[in-house]
Amino acid sequence: MSMERFDLVVIGAGPSGYAAAMRAIDFKKKTLLIEKAKVGGAGVTNGALSSKTWWELSREASAFRKNLKRYNIKAPHINYKEIQSEVRKAVHERKSMLEEHMETLKNSDLLQFKVGTAKLISQNEIEIEVGAQTTKVWAENVILATGSRPRYLPELPIDEKIVMTSDGIENMEDFPESMVIVGAGVIGCEFATIFSGFGRTKVHLIDKGDRILPFEDDDVVRIIERNMENNDVLIHRNSRLIGMKIVNDRVEYELEYNDGSRATFNVEKALVSVGRIANLEDLWEDKVGINVTKRGIDNDDTQTNIKNIYAVGDLTADISLVNVGELEGRYAVERIFGKPLRQLVYENISTIMFLSPEVAGVGINETRAREQKIDYKVVTLEYSTIPRAIAKRNTQGFIKLLVTNDDEMKILGMKVVGNNASSAIQAVAVLISMDKGIEELAECVHPHPSITEGIQECVRMLMGKSLFKPAALRGRISCKRCVNGVYDDIIF
Repeated sequence: MSMERFDLVVIGAGPSGYAAAMRAIDFKKKTLLIEKAKVGGAGVTNGALSSKTWWELSREASAFRKNLKRYNIKAPHINYKEIQSEVRKAVHERKSMLEEHMETLKNSDLLQFKVGTAKLISQNEIEIEVGAQTTKVWAENVILATGSRPRYLPELPIDEKIVMTSDGIENMEDFPESMVIVGAGVIGCEFATIFSGFGRTKVHLIDKGDRILPFEDDDVVRIIERNMENNDVLIHRNSRLIGMKIVNDRVEYELEYNDGSRATFNVEKALVSVGRIANLEDLWEDKVGINVTKRGIDNDDTQTNIKNIYAVGDLTADISLVNVGELEGRYAVERIFGKPLRQLVYENISTIMFLSPEVAGVGINETRAREQKIDYKVVTLEYSTIPRAIAKRNTQGFIKLLVTNDDEMKILGMKVVGNNASSAIQAVAVLISMDKGIEELAECVHPHPSITEGIQECVRMLMGKSLFKPAALRGRISCKRCVNGVYDDIIF
């Protein structure tokens, strides 16, 4: 019996694989999409969408508690089951839409979808296990998009019930009265923000350095740390986890601090957030010969060392973000069947950290600019000077814009910390990708009142024609030059 042949077989129906399959349809190519578990992958089920739904609900709860006095009401009891149900509804809505969309497209004769476990047995042959049945298909081209899973630390008693990774969050039956989070990177800090925001959990955060978010600028970290501690988060700075065990269905952990002292703590739950690892196991037979590094599949612009096999998303050593994975999936298909309009670039990808307040950025920050020995001009504008922030009665945050230290003043990067941060950076992201200067932003007529007006004020400040003058509002506005790591005020 001959094998069914496809122009493209995509293994994995998470954000990267799904995007790749849909782009292949645009080229009128016969495509098979294979998924062993859930359509949408971790990006929907227990990753970006679910955690951000948790964050949105936590943010609402936190904001409500802060406004109790204003409306003369008592704090309601936050029901875990109701919150969990809302998160599950969000996941179901997205997953159902993806499935419905795919089911409709199957009528076009270009797309097939199989639920099963796929394995490359040669560079063109894929074996698919569906229950007790095994079938083989032939692929002209293959895209690997099997995603990642939370990293386990073998010395920790992870059971996904008491000591959990992000996969175990959905198994909880109520808010824990206390929780320790191992890992003070972005994901660990997001979960610390989420659980402390509901007001039902005392959060402990283990940080091996003297501050959280080690790759962020000091001014960003100061706001996030202050808000965490105001929400009763205990940050274990300069500490190292030397032991963790489950005792009487609770977590006992021991820390050693940089000064040599030790301390033991007891909490109800533990969340381990120390990164993710690629799902590579049993994905191909050894004879296929795909090169792998410590960080994932080695690739050149999504193409592996096997010319017809491509890898996208969390399988690679590139940035592990849903939007990046989707971009890679689409780009890989364009490389296979067409010609991309431009090369895949990672330097100017917009990011957002779901903290309190939210933090959005694009391009490089000051920390990275100094590491790369780049001289730059930087303007910082506090939210308290922006009418929209004043109207929202929430002026915590700032906008920071970095440009080259020359007359062209090309944009190097921007960071926005505060309400609606993510909506404020897109115009700058486009200008960076176009290698443009700042003049376009200075002359636009922005909506009023809006946070983007603050960006315009930053640009005008760099051009010496701002409404507010830095010398008159010191502490709220600054405009500086950094040369060889030394700052001085820019005087117009």
